[in-house]
Formats: sequence, structure tokens, C-alpha cells
Amino acid sequence: MSLCAREPHVPADRLVAEMVPPPRFDSVRFDTYIPDPNQPSQIDAVKILGGFAEGLGGAHATGSGKRRWFARKPAAPTGPRGVYLDGGYGVGKTHLLASLWHATPAEPALKAFGTFVELTNLVGALGFQQTVKTLSGHRLLCIDEFELDDPGDTVLVSSLLSRLVEEGVALAATSNTLPGKLGEGRFAAADFLREIQGLSAHFRPLRIDGEDYRHRGLPEAPAPFSDEQVTKAAYATPGASLDDFPHLLDHLARVHPSRYGALTDGLTAVCLTDVRPVPDQSTALRLVVLADRLYDREVPVLASGLPFDRLFSEEMLKGGYRKKYFRAISRLTALARDAKGLVEQ
Repeated sequence: MSLCAREPHVPADRLVAEMVPPPRFDSVRFDTYIPDPNQPSQIDAVKILGGFAEGLGGAHATGSGKRRWFARKPAAPTGPRGVYLDGGYGVGKTHLLASLWHATPAEPALKAFGTFVELTNLVGALGFQQTVKTLSGHRLLCIDEFELDDPGDTVLVSSLLSRLVEEGVALAATSNTLPGKLGEGRFAAADFLREIQGLSAHFRPLRIDGEDYRHRGLPEAPAPFSDEQVTKAAYATPGASLDDFPHLLDHLARVHPSRYGALTDGLTAVCLTDVRPVPDQSTALRLVVLADRLYDREVPVLASGLPFDRLFSEEMLKGGYRKKYFRAISRLTALARDAKGLVEQ
């Protein structure tokens, strides 16, 4: 199979049905999160989010699915209706966000989980008003990788979230910002809340410090294999894809990033030959999205050419999107470690 031969089209009903934690995070819970004992903020985050989930137990919806959150509206707000998780890559923000989704006392159909890209694509597929109608009956909306790089999309989602908060929907998000603008890669709560216009009173910022858990105490990632080894492994592995890396980058430009999840449907492994540095920032950002979807779906990546820590130029790694690039390197390295056995078998 070849990713370059795939041009998936995703119907709107699938977009709604798939707003649940991805396979990698389907079984995570607060008690499976392993906090770094040297990082008290990680321990605190579990307690705070657990309490936040319990606090959502008073809302309810009718069997018809129409919006009926409270028998009577409370006289005054009882606390923030939203929380966002701020921290570096690899501190377990998505694990915690998915755990919150699982811990919230509601049927799966009454809570939604998706990335910022998936949410904007839902608005594009359904239209703004229909998206509000579809999500307003939910108890919780979790948004992973909240983007601040596209002002238009940010304002669109801000408007959507404002409407949903008015309908009583609780919100949770993980942050993804421009660290070069904010300094030292640390998230500025005020900047994030200004971007989400009018929602500051509904969010509680929660800082999570720590190192990348994906490489905490693990062996070094395997060095890239030869083209021959990768090709042989691809043909020997049922359900694996095989693509030349430069051609795959060209193909990604023809597929909307919201469809990258569907692009990987049914794959057991992704095999890439001739991995080389990405040529420009637009290509690099598309690759970041693909890396996220492969990681979410636990698809191992076997590659020849350059190691993944040399995908992005020094200029990119010092620029405004460096947080994304480091996350992609971290996740691809973990997937490369998972794929090592494909050659050894």
C-alpha cells in the first residue's frame, strides 16, 4: 500500500462520530497517568482535573438529545466551566485531557474530543449554526492542540466556544502556541485567554511542568535503516504502507490536514525511504499533523535516510513553531522505536 495513492474523503457524520479520544488514549485514565515525582504540578493536575470531572455530574440532557442542562439555571456561576492545560511537549497533557473525557459522568454521545484542526473542519463541513446545534447538547468538549497560529480559525473557534459556553457546555483544552512570541516556550495564560475572546472567565489555566515522558529512561531511538531493509519489512508486514519520503511530502500538500487521520485508516505500519530535511515551513507543519495522527493511532514508523531529529532546520527549531516541531520529533522517535521489531523479526 502507498499513502500517496490515497485521497480520502471524510463525510460529516464520520467527523461527528469520531469525536472521541483516539486509539492510543482510549484506555487511559487518571490512575494510569504516571506523574514525575520531581514535578508537583503533575500530581496537582490529576487532582484538579478529577475534581473538575466530578463537578460536571450535575448536568444532564434529555433523551431526545435537546439541550436541557439544568432543571433551573443557577443564580450565579459556581466556578469556571473550562480548564486548559499548559506545558511543554511530552508532559502528558493529551493523556490528562483524554482521562478527563473518560472520567466525566456522561454517555459518550454527550461528550466530544477532538483536535483544533478537527473542530475547524467540523465547522467547515456542517456550517457554524449546525455545529453549534450538534455540540450544544454535550456536557463536555475537549480540544487538543489548540492552535493560535491562524487568526481566522482562532476567531471562528472562539465564536463557537462562546456559543457553547452560553449553552452550558464545559470546555477543556491543551495549549499550542507560538513560543518564540511568548519567550522560552512557556505559555502565557493572558495571551491564550485574549485569543479566546470573551471566554476568560470560564477557563482555569493549569500549568504542567516536566520533561518529555516518551524518552524518560528509555533507550535511544534506533538509527535509520537502509532502503533495502525498509522495503523488505514493508512487503513482509501485512497492512504496511511504503512510500518515498519526498513524494509523500508532495502528496500531503494535496490532502487537507483534517483528512490525515483517514489517510492512515487500516495501516499497521508506515515505511518511509529516503527521509530528508523538510524543505519549507508549510511542508513542515503538514508533517507535524501527520505525525500527530500516526501517534494517536499507534502506527509504527520505519524509515531510512536521516534520523527524525534532523527533519527540521535549525532556523525552524528556533522559530515560532518550534514547540510543534519538537513534539513531532518526540512522537516520530517513539514510533520509530515501536517499528524496530519489524526489521528484526
